[in-house]
Amino acid sequence: MRWLCRLARDSRASSAAEFALVLPLLLILLLGIIDVGRLMWTWNRAEKATQMGVRYAVAADMIPNGLYSYSFVNGSTITQGDPIPESAFGGASCLINAGAVSCSCKTGATCPSPLVSSSANALTAFNNIVNRMRLFMPEIGSTNVTIDYDYSGLGYAGDPNGSDVSPLVKVSLKQLTFQPILFTLFRGSITLPSFSAALTMEDGQGTVAN
Repeated sequence: MRWLCRLARDSRASSAAEFALVLPLLLILLLGIIDVGRLMWTWNRAEKATQMGVRYAVAADMIPNGLYSYSFVNGSTITQGDPIPESAFGGASCLINAGAVSCSCKTGATCPSPLVSSSANALTAFNNIVNRMRLFMPEIGSTNVTIDYDYSGLGYAGDPNGSDVSPLVKVSLKQLTFQPILFTLFRGSITLPSFSAALTMEDGQGTVAN
């Protein structure tokens, strides 16, 4: 019994025991600080990618190339030189669907038909924008990107120098995930919010950016 009493009073390893209890908390705190820094870095790259993507999009080929070549002059309500009303073009959205570009008119809006006259050219234009975004965030996939062409009030019917409309182009990044180091063992991840940036169309036929 005496040796049990001596063992109970022995404090020579107390520091090691206390350190063992505190170590997991210190590691969690350290990894948490690293993860916050990595999250902010990922967030910043996603924002920069959308900004550079839309900057490229407004100076490159318009993805809905049917819209680019469409004449809004109808000889009755819209004549040569008239501004394009929102009732004639309310906005379109383009994304990758099963390896091809799909452009659709927004709900409740009116659009020229067809929005895409050349699928191959539309896919090339879309991929060019995504590839520019990947320079800033390589993990971006084509399915993460949506490109909207919204009514801006700019443009004139029968414009001989390019597209009749100059839409507001918005590039959006969606469904991006971030995996913290703390979640590695559990294979967990965090879904980031959507990122977007918008500018008014400048070129539309790729003579500047391409």
